[in-house]
Amino acid sequence: MNESLTRAALDAAERGWHVFPLRPGTKRPALHGEKSCPGTGPCVGGHRKWEDRATTDPDRIRAAWSQAPYNVGIATGPSGLLVVDLDVPKDKGSSDAPCGAATFAALCERAGQAVPDTYRTRTASGGQHLYFTAPDGVRLPNTAGTVAASVDTRACGGYVVAAGSILPAGRYEALSGAVAVPLPGWLLAVLQPAPARPAGPLRLPAVDGSRAALAALEAECAVVAAAPDGLRNTTLNRSAFKVGRFVAWGDLPRHVAEDAFQAAGEAVGLTATECRTTIRSALDSSLRTARPREAA
Repeated sequence: MNESLTRAALDAAERGWHVFPLRPGTKRPALHGEKSCPGTGPCVGGHRKWEDRATTDPDRIRAAWSQAPYNVGIATGPSGLLVVDLDVPKDKGSSDAPCGAATFAALCERAGQAVPDTYRTRTASGGQHLYFTAPDGVRLPNTAGTVAASVDTRACGGYVVAAGSILPAGRYEALSGAVAVPLPGWLLAVLQPAPARPAGPLRLPAVDGSRAALAALEAECAVVAAAPDGLRNTTLNRSAFKVGRFVAWGDLPRHVAEDAFQAAGEAVGLTATECRTTIRSALDSSLRTARPREAA
């Protein structure tokens, strides 16, 4: 097993990816933490965390993996990677829980793009990791569920488990794609944090629309503005869907709803592309399913 895991670490390093040991059979770093740092060896000048100690040096890798059957961690930041983690529902018996691969495919479809063909691995739980090279000079954060349901990303400050690593649930395996391709521009736009906007009261345009429609729009935009981190995209989708019935009834011009929700979504940190995609999808769905006013 040591030989197999050493080979996995060396294979990743040959791709230019910085690796570090994970505890045998787990996804946890095998290196000491800051509180237990001895201040010697690599840490003689101060504590160095796993991201700092990750390496592509084959001699250091062989020396480390000769000590134990460590799993292989890839530090995504130093490796210049952005990895999309397509998760599977923790409760596999729940039909309502979304699958990361399905929600990511839907995101690609809404953006008018095919699912990117790049280096891809299967995780021990049955999910998938899609590897992309990050653009130079752009610092991308880790995300959890903000791109789409059950879709996380790992970049600066993050790591993923490399192919060849073994957990009790199974082995990480390379599926397809000989190389990691550059991160597509449309996906970069989704991931880049939106510039901070000055907070202020929502000002709706003075255009025709019933009082009830404008009041509902203002109230739902306030709901989006108060949404907690991690639920903002979901809240935007839900609120836009609710207001969509007024668009369907002719009480509110669609562009007024779109512009108001776009401003509200960007104000809480969602990207412009993410807002446009979510709003259009929610309004389209609402228009398709809206009941007549008399039946509402």
